[in-house]
Amino acid sequence: MKNTAQKFNHFIKRGNFPMRQLLANKAKICAVVALAIGSVGAHAQIAENVAAQSPWGPTDEIGTLNMMTEASRFNILKHVANGKVYDLAVDLFVGMPDCCSAAFGDPTYQMWMIHGPARSGGEELLSHSSEAISMNTHTGTHIDTLSHFGLHGEIWNGVSADEALGVRGWAKSGADKYPPIVARGVLIDVAKAKNVEHLPVSYSITVEDLKEALEKQGTTLSPGDVVLVRTGQMGLWPDKSKLTFFQQSGLSLEAAQWLAEEQKAMVLGADNLGLESFPSKNPDNFAPVHSYLLAEKGVSFIELLWLEELSRDEVYEFAFITAPLKLRGATGSPIRPLAIPVRRYD
Repeated sequence: MKNTAQKFNHFIKRGNFPMRQLLANKAKICAVVALAIGSVGAHAQIAENVAAQSPWGPTDEIGTLNMMTEASRFNILKHVANGKVYDLAVDLFVGMPDCCSAAFGDPTYQMWMIHGPARSGGEELLSHSSEAISMNTHTGTHIDTLSHFGLHGEIWNGVSADEALGVRGWAKSGADKYPPIVARGVLIDVAKAKNVEHLPVSYSITVEDLKEALEKQGTTLSPGDVVLVRTGQMGLWPDKSKLTFFQQSGLSLEAAQWLAEEQKAMVLGADNLGLESFPSKNPDNFAPVHSYLLAEKGVSFIELLWLEELSRDEVYEFAFITAPLKLRGATGSPIRPLAIPVRRYD
């Protein structure tokens, strides 16, 4: 954690941070000022900065996913309204935007052919093709598992790196431990509620922003929901110059707390590179929402969601279905989430 924070601080000091160039644009300044008024102010002491013990017991590795049961899965599925399916994942391709290659030097997505048919065909009877890929597990639409971020060397449920981390990943709370997720999904379209194509650079979504959007949509939240927040940034996809890690609008710590503690959301997600807004306002923690949700609250979340069609069709409630790959010990996994509209019910 300390090394990552140092990288971030060094990145800023070197003058590579692109905010100066962006603030030179007068129109963007106006948008930032207009929308940032509600997010200015001192942060409440929300995070305790200690990896929490799970209320589901000492062997728990999935946190709030324990809220999901066979009955809750069936309850949402029996309210499916029709056969229309919304694909909430982005394509994976060489050269795609990602969170961490430019920011931290992480590997980019790569794919190459390892077998292929003869180009001319000729006398070849059987043609065979296959490929290999290489990628950070936090590339494209993916879920962050509870082992992704910790505090003071411990992840969710007080599991220490000394006891559970090896060269091939974590023995606890890895993607292989996660069940398929089937739950009520809710879209909170903050960008549409504010009548903008996308939120300004580094804008922090407030609790009031979420409440306003929910009221305009006529939508309410329930415990155990998968809550997806739309910033509108995927309207810029796949322009890498406009989708960079330290320019992301996203959840503030207060908004994350409201969703996790007061609304009791089971899983969170957003259409951006890192769920929360960046850069962090906390000089000691470059990703305070990450550590708060994963290490302190046991709430997993999804990044880089494609929510444009849901927004266009104003589909705010749906059956949400996805599953991580069973990557042993992985701190994240690519997923292809689906949303199927449901009839409103109490």
